[in-house]
Amino acid sequence: MAETFRKDDDPIEVYEQILEHEDRDRQPVALAIDSTVKGIGNVVMWANILLIGAIVAQVSLRYLLNQNYPKLDEIQWHFYGLVTMIGISYAMVTDSHVRVDLLHMQLSRRAQRIIEVIGILALLVPFIYLMIDQGSDYFYESWRVNERSDSPTGLPGRWALKAVIPVSFVLLALAALARLIHDGHALLAGHAEERAGKDLRLILWALLGFAVVAVALTFLVETTEEKLVIAMFLTFIALLFTGFPVAWTLAGVGVAYCGLAYLFDNGMMNWTGLEETLTGLDYLTLGAVVNRVYATMSNAVLVALPMFIFMGLMLDESGVAERLMTSMQRLFGTVRGGLAITVTMIGIILAASTGIIGASVVLLGVLSLPSMMEQKYSPALAAGVVSASGTLGILIPPSIMLVIMADQMALSVGDLFMAAVFPGVIIGALYLTYIFIIALIRRDVAPVPEGAKRPDWAAVRDVLIAVLPTLGLILAVLGSIFAGLTTPTEASGVGALGATLLALGYRKLTLHKLVNVLKATFNTTAYIFAIFLGATVFSYVLRELGGDALIEDMIRGTGLGPSGTVFIILFIVFLLGFVLDWIEITLIVLPLMRPIVNGLGLDIPGFDAIDEPALLWFVILVAVTLQTSFLTPPVGFALFYLKGVCPPEIRLTDIYKGIIPFVILQLCGLFLVFLWPALATWLPSVAY
Repeated sequence: MAETFRKDDDPIEVYEQILEHEDRDRQPVALAIDSTVKGIGNVVMWANILLIGAIVAQVSLRYLLNQNYPKLDEIQWHFYGLVTMIGISYAMVTDSHVRVDLLHMQLSRRAQRIIEVIGILALLVPFIYLMIDQGSDYFYESWRVNERSDSPTGLPGRWALKAVIPVSFVLLALAALARLIHDGHALLAGHAEERAGKDLRLILWALLGFAVVAVALTFLVETTEEKLVIAMFLTFIALLFTGFPVAWTLAGVGVAYCGLAYLFDNGMMNWTGLEETLTGLDYLTLGAVVNRVYATMSNAVLVALPMFIFMGLMLDESGVAERLMTSMQRLFGTVRGGLAITVTMIGIILAASTGIIGASVVLLGVLSLPSMMEQKYSPALAAGVVSASGTLGILIPPSIMLVIMADQMALSVGDLFMAAVFPGVIIGALYLTYIFIIALIRRDVAPVPEGAKRPDWAAVRDVLIAVLPTLGLILAVLGSIFAGLTTPTEASGVGALGATLLALGYRKLTLHKLVNVLKATFNTTAYIFAIFLGATVFSYVLRELGGDALIEDMIRGTGLGPSGTVFIILFIVFLLGFVLDWIEITLIVLPLMRPIVNGLGLDIPGFDAIDEPALLWFVILVAVTLQTSFLTPPVGFALFYLKGVCPPEIRLTDIYKGIIPFVILQLCGLFLVFLWPALATWLPSVAY
């Protein structure tokens, strides 16, 4: 991650500059492959514009002409499937995947290259081979029978979308090959500057520590399958700290343990002294994940993901935040801690209109941290306010995390959005209350700026002018969902169009900025979808090994009753947030909890309008808990984003000190929702 950003820096452009700097070590073959993959991606990313058009056309035709066209529904998830699947190779070329940087960033460039080479060969290549081989068969069978839509008025030629699976993994294989060539050439060249930093012994000691823990924990269970489950999960966590991308670590560990289970099934591991297993896992059964991949890339709910991402990024480009910062700072200028209050309120507004954590944290940091330091704010408070306010977008709807949670738990996205409103607002209010009180008690942490003028009606007018367009967009998106006028997917497309029109209205939109937004949307959607792919393989193998039953038995075995069991689950999720990102927890851990929660018999008020109030309440509790994962080291991504834009006087220790009160406030908000479930269930019950 870059150490410094300027206000107008684009992450994709920054990385491309790094690639250009390293071109001296690149081979012509690798450069040609990279150019080909990027060229294809630069064309495919424009499908997001077509996706917006298809969604808006669908809504318009329904309300203007009272017509409904199933073909438009299918066109939408065809575009979504194309963008996500082709995007994974583009993300590989631009190195846009999520990774755990705690140890990785301390390594020398040479050590990082060695890890990447080993990771690609041992973890990624087997997965690519599986998906090309089984995906080709999957496509051929669809083409052979000339498969078409299930709807008589749907699109013909469904095999065309299924062909994207093997094609996209061929592109991923080419991208991986380019990185292998590049890394191999650089390792052979042996430039002296690439040895600066720690060597692989740091990683090897960490892996050895995890291996010892894994062996110790396997003695706590009896069957071979249970031992494999524990070893599989700890192997995944251990390999995360190598810095290899999370998505391919998930996929590679899943494939590896499928092979290990096959050996145990067939008596080839008797020398270990462990019993044979009956998992039924082998190469062909693992090929069933291709069907799950197709189900994910044709999921109508998940179409909302790139649209909400585009909406958030476009709003960042529109200059809304700068207008809000300027006008609100005048309004709260004479209030002690006024700038921190301003940042928090803007964080709440951005959360209700973007939901993109990285963009919100970087934007708030760039806009406010220099001013806070100039006004002699405490570095810890300044860092805490920016990082915590930026994370509100993961909870306050529209949130991409809530979209994924709804999909994984088979809940209504609209219900989950409504259930998250009060908890999100409560946490925002707790932030504001804390800032106001701490500024009064400790006057040195947030002083009033010298020469500040009292607000007048002109300041109020400027705030209204800055806020009203954004509130109008929020009303158009959330209001249409809550009123039942549009589905969340349709609202996401309308929101993406609205954000674009807002940028045009503010005269901030240029072709260059549009391309940047499309690239960032393409990359962000791709790395989230790549984790979907990896989690699909990992979860499939984990379930076949009996991991869901083991986890269910362990949690039920605590004997703490329904409320105690929920508390234990939340505590586990909180601890996992220290080492895992919210995406992995949502895709792997959360679905395993559904049968446990359903079997607890929780008496949660549904007000006779919600089918599964206990599950809805539980998911909101997990969502609030996962918000803390953005702030808890070592994996807290908000901390990494913030570090990239911090002025030099704010140290990493200041960031860690600053987030502690806000993590406590988040847990207080969690406790309130735990005590009063109606905070999550009442609004969905009355919305319709």
